[in-house]
Amino acid sequence: MSRLLLVVLAATAAFAADPPYAGKWKANMAKSDLGETTVTYTDAGSGQMQLMADGLSYTFRADGKDRPALLGQTAAWKQIDASTWQTINKLNGKVIDTDNLKISADGKTFTIETRGTKPNGAPLDETTVFERVSGGPGLAGKWKTKNVKNNSPNVLEFAAAGADGLSIKIPDLNVAVEAKFDGKEYPITGPTVPPNFALTIQKAGPSGFDMTELQNGKALYKVNYSVSPDGKTLTETGGAVATNEKVRVLFDRQ
Repeated sequence: MSRLLLVVLAATAAFAADPPYAGKWKANMAKSDLGETTVTYTDAGSGQMQLMADGLSYTFRADGKDRPALLGQTAAWKQIDASTWQTINKLNGKVIDTDNLKISADGKTFTIETRGTKPNGAPLDETTVFERVSGGPGLAGKWKTKNVKNNSPNVLEFAAAGADGLSIKIPDLNVAVEAKFDGKEYPITGPTVPPNFALTIQKAGPSGFDMTELQNGKALYKVNYSVSPDGKTLTETGGAVATNEKVRVLFDRQ
C-alpha cells in the first residue's frame, strides 16, 4: 500500500471519528427562541389546580405537601399571596430546584424564577416570563413563553463512540448516555433524569442528527441538531411530540 493511500485512509478515519457536532457547546439563550412553549392552569375543583405542559399534566393543591408531578417528580406548591406561589420540585425525594411564581399587577404576564444547585455544585438561575393567552383572573388560563433568561446555561458534550455511535454528556447535570445511530433506545443516566428515560438517535445529513427522548417507551420529545457551515454554532430545533410546539436553541462552540 502506498504512503499516500495510508495518509488518505488515516484522514478518512479521523473524519469518521469526529463528526461536525463533536465537541462542547454552550446554550446561548439570547439567540434562542422558545416562543411556542405554552403552559395551562385549570381550576380542577375542590381547591385543586391542574397544570398542563408539553402534553403532560398533573393536579396540585397549594398546601405545601409533596404530590406527584411531571415525569416522576414531586412538587410541593405553596401560595404566598393572591398573585405569588412557590413550588419545590423533587426527584427521588431530593430537591431539584425551587420555582417562585408571580403574576403581574395587570394580570397579563407571569414570571417564574427558578433557583437551585446543579449536581456539579454550580448554581441554577433561570427566569421565564410568560404572556397570558386566555383565561383569568389569577393563575387559571393559558400562558405562552415570552422570553427566558438563563444565567447558568448548561454545556452539551458530543463525542464519537465506536464506529457508529455517539457519547452525549451534560456535565453540569452529571447526565450521560452512549447510543448508536440505529434508532434503538439507550438509557439516560443522571441524578436529575426522570425514571425509565431513554433516547434514540439517527443521522440527518452530514452535519446533524435527530434525537427522540422517551419514557417507558413513549416518545415525548423530538429534536434535530445541526451544525452551521462554519462549525461555530449548533442549533437544536423541535419540541414536545404531543403538542408539536417548536422551539429553537442556539449553542456556541466552546
